[in-house]
Amino acid sequence: MIRKVVCSALKIPIFHQPKQWLRTTCIRLDLMEFFDDKKNWGEQQIRVGRSWKVDELRLKSNPDLHKLWFVLLKERNMLFTMEHDGKLGHFLFPNPERIDKVEESMSNIETVVRERNRAYYLLETGETGERPGAEIENFLGLQEYVQHKEYAVPEKENKEYLEEKEAEPKSSHEEKTWFLRRWRVKQRKFARAELRRKQFEVIHILRNFPDCDKEVLKEKYPEVNVDRYITRLKSRNYENLIGLSIHQLRCLTRKI
Repeated sequence: MIRKVVCSALKIPIFHQPKQWLRTTCIRLDLMEFFDDKKNWGEQQIRVGRSWKVDELRLKSNPDLHKLWFVLLKERNMLFTMEHDGKLGHFLFPNPERIDKVEESMSNIETVVRERNRAYYLLETGETGERPGAEIENFLGLQEYVQHKEYAVPEKENKEYLEEKEAEPKSSHEEKTWFLRRWRVKQRKFARAELRRKQFEVIHILRNFPDCDKEVLKEKYPEVNVDRYITRLKSRNYENLIGLSIHQLRCLTRKI
């Protein structure tokens, strides 16, 4: 009776309806789920793909992300088992970078889910929905963001919390000032080195591709004055830059 009702609702003739309405994959509940496929046992190299990118995961629905998370979780458990088995048996674990790829994919899934949760709560309540926190100064004098935790016992009466606070390293104001002064000098050196690297990349692109799209180049390197480099390089002629070495190009960026 139910079969006739479903067929009439879907407008499917009874004599054309499929014989099997529900298809399921085989279920394996043994411990071999924690081990790799037997055809990969003893292999020195296993061909695998790359990790999932954030842009690709943004195109998937929430159920698909949920399914993919458990697939990656199962794969990670299997890889951990095979890695531990290799250590016990004193044989090589092939392609250990597979663990990094799986963990990177799982981290990207968490990023996408967090973005969707933030967007939903901002639209519905005007808040991010994440656990609140505050920026505090650590023992080095640097500001770091720490999320608030919920304690069943007040802070002043919580022995574990007080012991953790006592175990934290401490420093005086003079020590923090000494560290921050040198830390800022190091940060400025890193910033100058990064700017120099981008300038060298711009010169390298203009030298090899003089007809490239200048607007795209400006968008990719907003910190670099692309117009200035184009003017200076045109005055030197692109053809004369083809034979320059890396050291000569670096000297050119310093002059420009």
